[in-house]
Amino acid sequence: MKEFFKYVFATVVGIVISTFVLAFIFVLLIVGFVASIGDKELVEVKSNSVLSLNLDQAITERTPDNSLAGIPILGGGEEKSIGFYDVIKALKAAKDDDKIECVYINVSSPNAGMATMLEVRNAIIDFRKSKKPVIAYSEVYTQGAYFLASAADKVYLNPQGALEFKGFSSELMFFKGALDKLGIEAQIIRVGNYKSAVEPFINTKMSDYNRKQVSAYVGGLYDTFLTGISKSRNISKDSLLVIANEYKIQFPKDALAYKMVDALKYKDQVLDELRNITGKDKKSTVNTVSINDYIANLPAEGSTEKDKVAVIYANGDIVGGEGSDEQIGSERISRAIRKARLDDNVKAIVLRVNSGGGSALASDVIWREIILSKKVKPVIASFGDVAASGGYYIGCAADSIFVQPNTITGSIGVFGIIPNFQNLLNNKLGITFDGVKTGQYADIMSTTRPLTAGERFIIQNDVNHVYDSFITRVADGRKKTKAQVDSIGGGHVWIGTDAVKNGLADRLGSFTDAIKSAAKKAKITDYKIVEYPEKIDPLKNLLSNAKENISVYYTKKELGENYLIFKQMQKAVINSGVQARMDYEIKIK
Repeated sequence: MKEFFKYVFATVVGIVISTFVLAFIFVLLIVGFVASIGDKELVEVKSNSVLSLNLDQAITERTPDNSLAGIPILGGGEEKSIGFYDVIKALKAAKDDDKIECVYINVSSPNAGMATMLEVRNAIIDFRKSKKPVIAYSEVYTQGAYFLASAADKVYLNPQGALEFKGFSSELMFFKGALDKLGIEAQIIRVGNYKSAVEPFINTKMSDYNRKQVSAYVGGLYDTFLTGISKSRNISKDSLLVIANEYKIQFPKDALAYKMVDALKYKDQVLDELRNITGKDKKSTVNTVSINDYIANLPAEGSTEKDKVAVIYANGDIVGGEGSDEQIGSERISRAIRKARLDDNVKAIVLRVNSGGGSALASDVIWREIILSKKVKPVIASFGDVAASGGYYIGCAADSIFVQPNTITGSIGVFGIIPNFQNLLNNKLGITFDGVKTGQYADIMSTTRPLTAGERFIIQNDVNHVYDSFITRVADGRKKTKAQVDSIGGGHVWIGTDAVKNGLADRLGSFTDAIKSAAKKAKITDYKIVEYPEKIDPLKNLLSNAKENISVYYTKKELGENYLIFKQMQKAVINSGVQARMDYEIKIK
């Protein structure tokens, strides 16, 4: 028996040691793998090259570190992605690059917001000033894809393909029926009739207030869409409206007949045209360089300059703590703003906001850093696809606010949701609760019973206080009275063009315009752009979030387009504290 335990002990010790050794080797392999990718050689740009613009990849706020791409267990996705500003910089450089003969746009279903697509589209139009041709080709164009492709000199469609052109629609999901069946009550405390983030939990359809504002901003998005296409294709907006309303584009020949495309071609015919442009014979291979590789070859902007303009990227939900590259963590973003403020070489700050909001407290923490920074150097805000609720809160103190005409902004309002699971637990599951407390309000946020009148009064006061602070911040930043802000607040969502009219923003302009404005206000002409916060190291993210990365990857893979629904339901469960949030995502169909 003694020998038996000796061998068992030795086996257990061996397994433990082997596990640690294998884990150590695994980490070393990962480190070596990441390091080897970091040393990847740059792609040579040959003479007479075509710049291939893949716009189906995710167009994000910043180009992520894709060194782990394609390996879900290491936290990487399957597809490449690129920051919209990198696309702009690449097209700007290609204008004067003698090695680039033309741009080829490949897009069928872009993964980007409307304002982001407008930034890229305008960069394509700017590239055309070089007189170098821009060719777009696809087998299928969604409406977003066509919006981008229509900026090209020539738009080609596969003879058996499809072009979608039908107008915009916006669909919201309501959970009240499901909550009723489950026996869950969503207890809502809010300020603002237009603060519709809570409606999915208390209604089965849109309120009149929400229907009014959604109709307004969807109409605004559609107007920007039609205006761009009308100018590029030389087709009147009235004609485009008729084409969409009557669903006239059903077959490729229809797209050609209505001059939506220039020709119906197969890919080999398009390649022949690219060969002709680049001076190649029909047997030669076209020299191409992807936008991703091309931007990697470019030097940092103004890298030798001492003066700097700091760009602070605030992207995603606003949360307390560190957050991530896809979240606005109050600690991480505040630290980045503070670093830029204290750097004497940073002469101006551009706050780039793309957020539907989140924690009201976290928003205020970031707002404070903007206020402190504004006292010592210019601060310009550039709003992306969405800068609403908390997203607007953190930017409202800037010296000037730039929006695109199709930016979604405003939503100045506050809400809280306290679920009541009593009916579910008591009547459906047979679970009951009992206990003691030392004060009348010791269990004020209990989710196992309904709120009392006194508790609801206390929480409403808290929400009212946050809303008052919100409109006070906006009034001070926008030089308005609180009454004026309240009249355009109340949770009302605005399109960028309307935000400029009602004073929530200063002017329509691109991200580049915001940077130039910051430099002008700082009275500098030669400068380099520095970006904050620093991107999270992919290896660090791997070691700390491997389980979560794997879970998200496979959830997305299984749910497909329904992942957005899952994410919204997940948010509803995990959001805590008073929220300044536009708590649904705009997906135009």
